[in-house]
Amino acid sequence: MERMLIGLDIDGTIVHEDDSMSQRVADAVRAVADAGHVVVLATGRSQRTTESTAVRLGIEPSHLIAANGALVLERRGERYEPIHVETFDPSAALRTIAQGLPTGSFMVEDASGHRRYTNGMIDWNLDEAEEVEFEGLFAQPAMRVVVMSPDHDVDEFLEIVESMGLHKVSYAIGYSSWLDIAPDGVNKATGLELVAGLLEIPRERVMVVGDGRNDIEMFEWAIEGGGRAVAMGQAPDEVQAAASEVTGHVHDDGLADVLEGLLVSA
Repeated sequence: MERMLIGLDIDGTIVHEDDSMSQRVADAVRAVADAGHVVVLATGRSQRTTESTAVRLGIEPSHLIAANGALVLERRGERYEPIHVETFDPSAALRTIAQGLPTGSFMVEDASGHRRYTNGMIDWNLDEAEEVEFEGLFAQPAMRVVVMSPDHDVDEFLEIVESMGLHKVSYAIGYSSWLDIAPDGVNKATGLELVAGLLEIPRERVMVVGDGRNDIEMFEWAIEGGGRAVAMGQAPDEVQAAASEVTGHVHDDGLADVLEGLLVSA
C-alpha cells in the first residue's frame, strides 16, 4: 500500500476520559507508523501534552497539529519546532460570551503555549498556567480559547452559544459544556492540509479518525479529497453523520479496529 497520511485525534480516540491508553491501541498506532505510514496527531491539546502523547505511543511523527490547527509543529532533530502559528485577539469573542454565560470560566493559550485562566476551570491540566482576572485574558493574542459553563447541559449550552452570533472565530462544542474557540477559518483540517502539502501526500491517501465536533472539518476535508473519515462509536450523532464510516467505541478499541484493518488490507 502506498504511504498514507493518518490524522488522529487524541481524546476519545487514542485515550479514554481519564487519559488512560489501551495497549492494543498503542500497538496498532505504532504498527502503522512502522509500516511507513505518516501518523499525525491532530488535537486541541497544547504542544506539550501532544508531544507527551506521541512519546507514550512510542512514535516520532514528522509533524504534530495542536491547538485545533492553530499550531503546526515539525520534528527537527530531537525537538518539535513551530512551522505555522495562528493567533487572534480574543477580547471581542470573550466579552460576547461572558455576557451570555456570566458564570462561565475561561482559559486562553498564547503562541508560546502559556495559558491564562479564570477561577472555576476544572478538569484541565493547569500545570504552569496562570490564574488571572477576566481582563487579564487579553494580555496576548490567543491561539486557543476554552470556555466552560458547568451550569448548563450540552444542548442548552449549544443553543446559547449558537445564539451569540460569534463572528471571525471558529468554534466547537465539547461533550460536556465547554467551548473551544480558534482563529477564524483555522481547524484541524487546515493543519492537516499544510502537512499533506509539505509531504506531497494527496488527499485520496488520507485517513482521519476522531470523535468530537472539532473533528468535523477534518472529516469533510478528507472526504472531499477522496479520503476516509472515521468517527468513533461514542461520537455525537452529528459527528458520525459527517464521517464516511463509524468504528467502535473508544472503550472497545475502535481505533485499533481501523488501524489493524488497514494493515491487513495492505
